[in-house]
Amino acid sequence: MTRPAVILMAYGSPDRLADVPAYYADIRGGRPVRPELLEDLIARYRALGIDDSDGPSPLNAITEETRAALEEAADIRVLTGMRHWDPRIAGAVDTALELGHDALVGLVLAPHWSSLSIAKYERLFDDAVAGRVGTRFVRSWGTEPGFVSLLADRCRGASHVVFTAHSLPARILESGDPYRESLLETSRLVAEGAGVVDWSFAFQSESATGEPWLGPDILDHLDALGAAGVTEVLVCPVGFVSDHLEIRWDLDVEAADRARQLGLGFARIEMPNADPALIDVLAGIVRRELAAVAA
Repeated sequence: MTRPAVILMAYGSPDRLADVPAYYADIRGGRPVRPELLEDLIARYRALGIDDSDGPSPLNAITEETRAALEEAADIRVLTGMRHWDPRIAGAVDTALELGHDALVGLVLAPHWSSLSIAKYERLFDDAVAGRVGTRFVRSWGTEPGFVSLLADRCRGASHVVFTAHSLPARILESGDPYRESLLETSRLVAEGAGVVDWSFAFQSESATGEPWLGPDILDHLDALGAAGVTEVLVCPVGFVSDHLEIRWDLDVEAADRARQLGLGFARIEMPNADPALIDVLAGIVRRELAAVAA
């Protein structure tokens, strides 16, 4: 009989302000770090309540709450593996194997696959396993009915919904990467489920790399909506599931400020975080993958 476990993966966040330089260097992967960008990142985390006290950041605490809830709901050991912070994906895999688990399911807390996002988690997962046990990896789950229904419930009654997701370098389109189209498909399904007729899509959280990124950017999009006569928007970050930096700063601060300047009514949906409805979705995915492992 197999003893499976789940490696629940997330991007990760620094636990203390003193950790931000090392965290940012890890994200940059050896590329030079511009001091002004580092200082800006530190200021953002400070504004979100991260300081130099001991203990997990409130952002990592959300991931831990999700992990614990999924472990209970799916009745299986779930270990957290972060892409850019501790505990790392490789460490989570090693721990699972040391505990005697002989089949692993990899699941990322991000619903849409891209060669520059989920594929990187998959490579880290596969490299860590190194063929030692059987595995299943969930590449995309953005059209799971329960996930669509969860978001639709939070968009119902809105006059105009702006769906958003993290932008990526535009070069992914040259290779036929499905990221943008899968995001639009999830957005369409959510709007349909919510009975929302007027909706649009924008990207957010573009990084300063000097190359073109997918657009339109949410700030430019709000400008365009205001000029077109839209008076209020509800933002649904369909590409995210948790209240992390991209939500609490990029939307709640920057986008909200832009909307205020435009005289545009602005709100966003409550993020799923560890909501039981999301946990049910993730548990269903895990059970389905475990059945495939057993087969």
